[in-house]
Amino acid sequence: MKSKLTLENATKRKEFLPYGRQWIDEDDIKTVIDVLKGDYLTTGPYVQKFEQAIAQYTGAKYAVAFSNGTAALHGACFAAGIEAGDEVITTPLTFAASSNCVLYQGGTPVFADVDPNTYNIDPVEVASLITPKTKAIIPVDFTGQPADYEKLNELAKKHNLVIIEDAAHALGATYKGMKTGSFSDMTMFSFHPVKHITSGEGGVITTNSEEYYRKLEMFRSHGITRNPALLGNNEGPWHYEMQFLGYNYRMTDIQAALGESQLKKLDHFIDVRKKYALMYTNSFKELDEIITPFQHGDGESSWHLYTIRLNKNVFRTNRKMVFEALIDENIGVNVHYIPVYQHPYYKELGYPDGLCPVAEEIYESIITLPLFPAMSENDVNDVIAAVKKVIIELREKTV
Repeated sequence: MKSKLTLENATKRKEFLPYGRQWIDEDDIKTVIDVLKGDYLTTGPYVQKFEQAIAQYTGAKYAVAFSNGTAALHGACFAAGIEAGDEVITTPLTFAASSNCVLYQGGTPVFADVDPNTYNIDPVEVASLITPKTKAIIPVDFTGQPADYEKLNELAKKHNLVIIEDAAHALGATYKGMKTGSFSDMTMFSFHPVKHITSGEGGVITTNSEEYYRKLEMFRSHGITRNPALLGNNEGPWHYEMQFLGYNYRMTDIQAALGESQLKKLDHFIDVRKKYALMYTNSFKELDEIITPFQHGDGESSWHLYTIRLNKNVFRTNRKMVFEALIDENIGVNVHYIPVYQHPYYKELGYPDGLCPVAEEIYESIITLPLFPAMSENDVNDVIAAVKKVIIELREKTV
């Protein structure tokens, strides 16, 4: 049965509400100013301080900060030994960086379809794609909900594969009581302004492996080390060696100071995200046209994104009409994501449409609603009112 809703008080929002935005307070600003007044803007003490704070928060032994999340994923692929001829299985329902990092190392991304409920990579599909060339799996914790790591880890152990967890959405999430960042071979977090905390741009890899830790540290700084224990020919206290071809992927002290200040507020940010997500879910229960996000009992999402899915069984309106109508209501919706292999560059590499039919069907019907801690409850209510208004108006047009 369709819900009996009315359009009473359904007025258009006056100001545009983006789908995501950072929350910067005076403590953040003061911390950055202190760095600007200090001796080091980069290669100073704040990067290590931030890394230690991330490692402690996640429960990992090590954390290595990078200039951005993509650079961190590239570093993880290097540390895992990905090279030409290797295959890495990942999801198509993600940002391009999750597979681009494989290409950077000369490897071949292999796309596995997703679970129709969680939208995360499906372990059954992963298992069907493993070959002697498979070197690693890159699961993505879509919207902040951890993937099925129990099954993925079983596959990794059986086939001697490395798991590089793309947790760009999932800082602060848990899987079977463990914090993301503590249980995979390597885990990447992003600190882009729309993420849970921001350092302007930035990323980090957490790991419990000293071997990966050492490789990551050198990789982000040209492959250079000053560690006496690693030097082949120590000529004196000034001596350093470039031992492999690395990149300049270092995080600055300005970024690290902002990130460390933001990290202190992370739990509060997540609590607010969870509160607003619940408001959405409870409000949309009465709309047959909308499918709200499914949450698996093994994990607890940190709610980077809130995506609704149009129920095509009862709603014949296409996603574009809903999207444009919400934009017209000054609600900054978005779509996450175009399946990676449908981008022109990947098509030129030979990836065909129809490769992952579940992911493609999900993409065609999902819309991301605004969700960030700097929103007010009134903002959330404006989004709810706009969604109901648009659905009702379009419902009436299609009856």
